[in-house]
Amino acid sequence: MLPLAAGAEPAPAATDLDRIVVSGQRDGYSAEPTPASTGLALTRREIPQSISVLTRTQLDDFGLDNLNDALDLATGVNVERVENTRTYYTARGFDITNFQRDGLGIPLPYGVQNGDIDTAPYERIEVLRGANGLMSGTGNPSATVNFVRKRPTADLEGQMRATVGSWERVRLEADVAGPFDAEARVRGRAVAAWEDGASYLDRHRLEKAVAYGAIEADLGTDTRLLAGILHQRNDADGPLWGALPLYYTNGTPTDYDRSTSTAADWSFWDTRETRAFVELAHALAGGWELRAAVNHERLLEDTQLFYVYGTPDRATGLGLFSYPSDYEGEFDALQADLRLVGGFALGGRTHDLVAGLSRADGAMRETSWYGNDIGTPLPPLEQWAGRYPKPAFDAFSAGSDFDYRRDTVYATVRWNLGERFKLITGANRAHVRMEGASYGEPHDSDEARTTPFAGVVWDFAPAYSLYASYGEIFAQQTETGADGRVLPAIEGDNAEAGIKAGWFDGRLHASAAVFRVHQDNLAESAGFDPALGRTVYVPSDAVSQGYELELAGELGEHVSLSAGFTHLAIEDDDGAATRTYVPRNTLRMAAMWRVPQIEGLRLGVSARWQDDIHREQSLLLADGSPVVTRQEAYTVVGLVAGYRFAGRWEATLNVDNLTDAKYVPSLYWEQGYYAAPRSASLTVAYRF
Repeated sequence: MLPLAAGAEPAPAATDLDRIVVSGQRDGYSAEPTPASTGLALTRREIPQSISVLTRTQLDDFGLDNLNDALDLATGVNVERVENTRTYYTARGFDITNFQRDGLGIPLPYGVQNGDIDTAPYERIEVLRGANGLMSGTGNPSATVNFVRKRPTADLEGQMRATVGSWERVRLEADVAGPFDAEARVRGRAVAAWEDGASYLDRHRLEKAVAYGAIEADLGTDTRLLAGILHQRNDADGPLWGALPLYYTNGTPTDYDRSTSTAADWSFWDTRETRAFVELAHALAGGWELRAAVNHERLLEDTQLFYVYGTPDRATGLGLFSYPSDYEGEFDALQADLRLVGGFALGGRTHDLVAGLSRADGAMRETSWYGNDIGTPLPPLEQWAGRYPKPAFDAFSAGSDFDYRRDTVYATVRWNLGERFKLITGANRAHVRMEGASYGEPHDSDEARTTPFAGVVWDFAPAYSLYASYGEIFAQQTETGADGRVLPAIEGDNAEAGIKAGWFDGRLHASAAVFRVHQDNLAESAGFDPALGRTVYVPSDAVSQGYELELAGELGEHVSLSAGFTHLAIEDDDGAATRTYVPRNTLRMAAMWRVPQIEGLRLGVSARWQDDIHREQSLLLADGSPVVTRQEAYTVVGLVAGYRFAGRWEATLNVDNLTDAKYVPSLYWEQGYYAAPRSASLTVAYRF
């Protein structure tokens, strides 16, 4: 780690291989989740938890080309932009660490995403909120984010897109899919994207390239093989490492220009991400199916970074100091899953079962090199232009070298207890081990838990369902305390109940849910310690409870809508508010109107609102009270205008942050930076 810290009927048993449906057609905002999220082919109403789906149409409509922008519009998700190259994510008050590809994944190292994730290779993004007791080997109670990969198609189809935008942004994208033979028994898909652009932040520029390919083959009538590989390269110049100080020594807030950056003119942060996968599905007698999947991922980082620490004096701006570092990191993970899916008869009814076992092996190797110039006084940031002599980085080094393994056995049964009443029961048995060292201290742990899950769904009317679910929590952590030792595993429980509705043959979905989450040993940042060269964490206990409302799909023939509201409260064991940097109320909305009076014209609007957040800082005032940093409530509005010309051409204009709101997007750390001002982009697409 870098030193900073719907129906009433049961799902039919498969008589042929179930295939994740991937099509080039525009599916609006009403897509059902894939079986990858839960292991069972369930509709939204049949899943006893809250789930949102960001469809390919919505991603294209609003120009959501990276994960951060996409999750900004997901109900209940907060994108914690602590830096412009490193991001945390929270839901229901807690960190999201479960990120999966087609239902298979391993928690993020240190719970943080380094580098930009491009959305071009993915057909949709599914967000299952609450502890994913149905499938996940660990019980993180916030959410599970599942990326559904684009897959080969039996018909030739594709598109090309070109985008130009603010700050010299240029993006090119191509996506082609189709058969290799006349019978379409072998099919392929290729996706490529390239983007380059400067930034509103001083000295920052990002170039990225993405290549993705997949081949699917029918090996007879009962067997299907899918294999593919994805590679993404990010080259970021002038990245933030840490961010801006948010307060002066007298406790008053700083207010820098939005373009202010602490990066040195020689700093860079390059990442390489490679993901390969193989899936094999074989249909057995009696409608059963055996599925095997293997994912391999390799994440490489090469950086030279410049961190600024200290608290400036309000009158002079002095009081800031240098902390440069040369960091290299490598994370390798191999994940394998074998599962059996099918239906069985009992008591005169057919029930659904998924059972399997999985293994995930990960290895983290990282080294930080430092010079002998740490603590060099710096000028005020108002005068900072990034000019600082690059050190030799040969004074001393520190780093991590540890291995991670998770073995899981799981089973889930969907009991068809009546025409309108279903019970889901399941359990995971997870054994998690780590061994090695991190920044000079042992990084060892060995723990095992069984986490049960239960959910009920009652279709009390043709279009309405009531549901409730309960799951226990067990999640290993990689964060370390002041003594350098890994914090204990997170434990707790998660309960949720709600109502769901599906109208117009599943084209419009609505849900309302209440939830309560209790967690112990949750890692909480205690700040960056320059003496240790890393962020120190302390375990904390917390309870989060609240409610969520969501409406998604098609309102008639001309309007697509996705909207969600979340309210929550987070308290520690003493009943005091905690994790106050997480907003208690959030609203996410995206709507598109296909103007009936002008064929081909569509107009859209997006909005993100959150109430105020604050954080108690480590600096104490003369009266002994801590400095409190606040970000007032804010709204970010985006507009879209698109026109589909006669033929296959389409043009889309996107305007983001229409009102030019100035705000700090995250108080997750004691430092922060300002979000992007008003910007615009124009995309021209050709579909075939």
